[in-house]
Amino acid sequence: MRGFLLCCLVALATCESVHYEPGLNPRKTYEYKYEGVVNFGRGMPNLAESGVRMMCKVKIIGVSAQTFMLQVSDLAFEEFNGFPGKNSFDASPKLTKRIAAQFVKPFMFEYANGRVSEILAPAEVSDTIVNIVRGILGFFQVTVKTTQRVYELEEVGIHGLCQSNYAIEENMKTKEMIITQVVDVSNCRKKAAIYRGMATTVVDKISKEKGESVVSTVRYVYTVRPTAEGGLIARAHGLERQHFTPFNVKGGSFKMQAMKELVLLGVTDTAVNLTVGPMESKGSLVYKFVDKEANIPILMENLDDPVPKAVELIKHLAQANIYQIDSATTEETIKLYQLLRVIPFEGLEAMWKQFAGNEEHRRWFLDMIVEVNDARILKFLELRFKAGDVSATEALETLLLAFNHLQAIPELVEMAKEFLTMPFSKSNTYVWHTVVLAYGSLVNKYCSYYTPCPVAAVQPLLDMALDGLKKGNDADMVIVLKALGNAGHPGSIKTIMRFLPGVAATPVELPAHVLSAAVQAMRLIATRDPHSVQDVTMSLFVQKDLPVEIRMLAFVILFETKPPMALVSTVTAHLLEEKDLHVASFAYSYMRSFARSSTPDNHFLSTACNVAMKILAPKFGRLSYHYSKALLMDWFNDDFLIGTASEVLMLRSATSILPTEILMKGKFYFIGRILQLLELGIRADGIKELFGANIPGLQGDLSFSDFQAIFNVLQNWETLPEDKPVLSVYSRASGQEWFFADLNKEFIHEVIKAVSPSAGKESPVWGMIENLQRGISWHKTKPFLIFETRYFQATTLGLPLEISKYYETVNGITVNAKASVNPPLTERLGQLLTSEISLETDGFVGFTKDFWVFHGINTELFQCGVELKSKFPIAIPWKFTAKINIREKKFELDFPPCNKEFELASINSNVYAVSRNIEEPALAKMTPMMPNVMDANDEVVNMGPTVVKSESEIMPSDLWHPKATMCAESNIYGASLCVESELKREYYHEEYPLYYFLGYTHLACKVVPVHATNPVDKIHFEVNAGPSRHPMSVHQLLETLRRLSKEATKQLSLSSDSASSSRRSRHSHPDIVTEGWDSTPEAVFNIKALAMSGNTKPEGYDAAVYYTPEADIENGQLIVSQVGEEANWKMCTDATLNKLHAEAKAHMRWGAECQSYEMSMKAATAHLPGSKPTVKAKVHWTKIPESMAEIGRRVERYIPGMAFLLGFYQQHEINAKQEVSASVVAASADSIDMKLKFPEYTVYRQAIPIPLPVASFQEFQHYTSNTTMDSFGDA
Repeated sequence: MRGFLLCCLVALATCESVHYEPGLNPRKTYEYKYEGVVNFGRGMPNLAESGVRMMCKVKIIGVSAQTFMLQVSDLAFEEFNGFPGKNSFDASPKLTKRIAAQFVKPFMFEYANGRVSEILAPAEVSDTIVNIVRGILGFFQVTVKTTQRVYELEEVGIHGLCQSNYAIEENMKTKEMIITQVVDVSNCRKKAAIYRGMATTVVDKISKEKGESVVSTVRYVYTVRPTAEGGLIARAHGLERQHFTPFNVKGGSFKMQAMKELVLLGVTDTAVNLTVGPMESKGSLVYKFVDKEANIPILMENLDDPVPKAVELIKHLAQANIYQIDSATTEETIKLYQLLRVIPFEGLEAMWKQFAGNEEHRRWFLDMIVEVNDARILKFLELRFKAGDVSATEALETLLLAFNHLQAIPELVEMAKEFLTMPFSKSNTYVWHTVVLAYGSLVNKYCSYYTPCPVAAVQPLLDMALDGLKKGNDADMVIVLKALGNAGHPGSIKTIMRFLPGVAATPVELPAHVLSAAVQAMRLIATRDPHSVQDVTMSLFVQKDLPVEIRMLAFVILFETKPPMALVSTVTAHLLEEKDLHVASFAYSYMRSFARSSTPDNHFLSTACNVAMKILAPKFGRLSYHYSKALLMDWFNDDFLIGTASEVLMLRSATSILPTEILMKGKFYFIGRILQLLELGIRADGIKELFGANIPGLQGDLSFSDFQAIFNVLQNWETLPEDKPVLSVYSRASGQEWFFADLNKEFIHEVIKAVSPSAGKESPVWGMIENLQRGISWHKTKPFLIFETRYFQATTLGLPLEISKYYETVNGITVNAKASVNPPLTERLGQLLTSEISLETDGFVGFTKDFWVFHGINTELFQCGVELKSKFPIAIPWKFTAKINIREKKFELDFPPCNKEFELASINSNVYAVSRNIEEPALAKMTPMMPNVMDANDEVVNMGPTVVKSESEIMPSDLWHPKATMCAESNIYGASLCVESELKREYYHEEYPLYYFLGYTHLACKVVPVHATNPVDKIHFEVNAGPSRHPMSVHQLLETLRRLSKEATKQLSLSSDSASSSRRSRHSHPDIVTEGWDSTPEAVFNIKALAMSGNTKPEGYDAAVYYTPEADIENGQLIVSQVGEEANWKMCTDATLNKLHAEAKAHMRWGAECQSYEMSMKAATAHLPGSKPTVKAKVHWTKIPESMAEIGRRVERYIPGMAFLLGFYQQHEINAKQEVSASVVAASADSIDMKLKFPEYTVYRQAIPIPLPVASFQEFQHYTSNTTMDSFGDA
């Protein structure tokens, strides 16, 4: 019995000494087999993928109680690039050797209680290798709770500080514990991830709720054996999946799958004490990002000895693009960026000294060095500014891009401050503007990454603002306020308030343009500190004594804060009491636009404004365009997670007929962010005062008398004030103001003086003409990295996943020209008006844009992933001679014949599975993701590195390969314009909308020579704006036109008595009419396009425009004739505009002697008392060419489906044949009714909301008269 009890006690003691919590015995050596593999693709059969695989043996040897050594041996590195099931992993011996060399020396790590606390390695081991070790050691970072089967906790791992969910299951036979761990990588509190290049975009949280563009999941499964020292990991498996798309992942995505496995091979006692060399700490288990800027993901090159490589590349690019853009070389600009980013400052300075004396090389160097986005570029620019060895234009262009692409870190912000105090910065107005505005943009980026943002960053601008206010210098105040607007620093709002009446502690009186700049300076603070901005802008808006444009701007900024329902209700209550109709009209139209908004960021604001509209519409719904207006138009697509928005703001006041300020801006919504596109603003203080509240003699009908009235006012420009800008313009990109200029009275005076006919040799225009006569040659290229957006995220393997977008453009223009003036200028420019000017010129203008999207692994050793690559070149070459005779109003152009094919524009795009490694950069693999269409019919079930699916799981794909070429040929001119297209798609319906864009795409527009009927020496264009006789049988053409017009009059006759009597009165004097037809009128405008060939008679076309006005009726005729030996093709068009009855008609016949085909068009408006404003239009055809008829039939088949999508109803009914009509009725102040009639059906929709209000009856009546629409009869 005693023995039995002893055995039980021993067994019990043994059980109590067995633990599952992970641990390692410091006296043991553990040997594991490790394998890690990652691949990228779409996870679909027959589509190419890329990936890498690493296999090795891992030994973990105890050194002390909590210190262990890790040794890696038997390393093998393999690459995959091809089609799963058809291709396999290929060994990379050279890269294996390079990686293995860094694993020769061991690593050390601290480990206790299932936690890896610190990793140590020799100093020479790269961070990339240490990160791979982190991926291996990540298996040992696991929490085991034997008292709970399911639990969750926040813990540190390779992905950062993330939430983990555990589930435990025990194998009762083996006593092993199966632990499943799922890590929520998407919502880590401290995530190992970095965003770059998106500082100026705004996160759209509501858009993210509609869908994500990146989704990641990580799962680990451990098999743990209990031992006395702790749980021993016998086997571990990790699987990470990521789905990425430029759109919504619900509609198909690129896929990343990373898998790693660790298998225990054996455990032995440590035989001998180990000695290791010096080591340094490499940090914790959390992934550490390597130098991100140098490793550009879309290429891989050897970066050793970069200076000579960069020098040769600049020379090569300059030479290749010396006349026109060579699209084959534009991608090499990215390679040059990468080389420049690894060149030390001394190397950059040496390159400058080498290139400074060569204009072409100098320009390329300055344009490219801006992408060296660290301290080196600031040191370089500082030297240039101090030495003064760059021009003002070079300085502002380089500094603008350098500051906007600079890394926003504290050290660089401090260095950038120095440019605000350099004398060179203030040596030129535009350089100074650029320095101040660019520094504000840098502060804005800085504040995007550092929250809260230190006030010290914006302090220089705050000091400048207070100094400008103290001195009362308007120019200084405006520019620094604009810079504060760029910065968007919340700490600057108190300083901005000192410029604003009603909110400033010390009241000040400032000009309206300064107040405008102060209000707009809060535009970016609106998203960072909305409550403070709401307080200030609301206070400004309700002050009735402020200038109306300032109140309206405050209203705009208020709505940038996305005010809540309560604040919108307060605004609504104030508007009901508003007396100024400009303010009321502006606020009402802006709120009405928001009420219709469909973008996610305006979701709640739209609801609030909808309620406000129901209250405000009865009072303000019919205000006309004479008052200030705001217009917002937008759309958003949930499938694409993409949208756009455009705003036009027109600020007016009762004291001027012209707008005070006009602002136009756009936004682009994509993948949960909002990017502000180009914004333009014009402020017309001086011009507004010049024109005043009305223009004497202005009728508003755009007649000659209106233009004369405007010209008479402009002649008084000298009365403008000296101290106020005549016109101010600005431009913003990505929400950042980059250009600002005031046009003052002195500038206008200098321009008028320079171009005045009385100007002599002192005029700069005279010098330009002399240069032209000697011959000029001018060339400029401008490479520009439009954006570089990068997202980095750790993977479970310790490899960096990167999602990047690169958009690069190379612009170019070349002009060679030589002119002659006969008789030559002798005294004044006015002699040009009586001389004939001849010009010979050739040149090129165009650009090539390259766009890449990369999703994959990017290290300095290797790359693998999926890459979308697009190229979009536009090339417009020219060569012609011109003659201009102003006195005779004659203009001639001669072009050489088309002898060779050239491309005007094209788009080429494809998606590739890419693999690159540093040991063999020239052998990079780029396999089109979609194979040859013929090969794609073979379904492949074996997916290789991807998850294998059974045949029942594989969804059938669709193949689409349209290919077409369309040409418009002219045998007369010997040239044709061709459009060719080819698309290749293999897609799955569940991948909408991703499959739209994946595959090969080629679109091109080309000019191609064709066989000409006669040899062409040159193509001659001639425009004659003076009176001229028609060269082709004028009497015959007029007789034909007379007969055709009479027939058309019968067909277009209106059935109403008033209209009929009016028409009879015009035709009641046949003698007068006959007299007019028998005369030979002169064309007011004549155009010829002829192919010239030696002594052969020219061929081509001749067009003449006749203008025969009557009282309240504008008549015009266009006669186009083919010129040639036996040509008889003509087109006769007669157009009439009846101002009295507000209707327009056109009748057209063409073919042999204008007899073959015929059609007519008519449009009219009406607004009778008690009825609604109406516009009707009609197209009627008697006979048209079969090609036009076929296009019409296609459109007729297309309309019903499109109309359905747009909310129209369809009604099948028999309408007039060979006729299409439309009517638009103003149903209410902000909606219209529309009806379209086709021969076999009618589509209609009522109460269509419109962004612009329907004009009031009084305004509408100003342009139209009371006329009925009942007589809108047959055309």
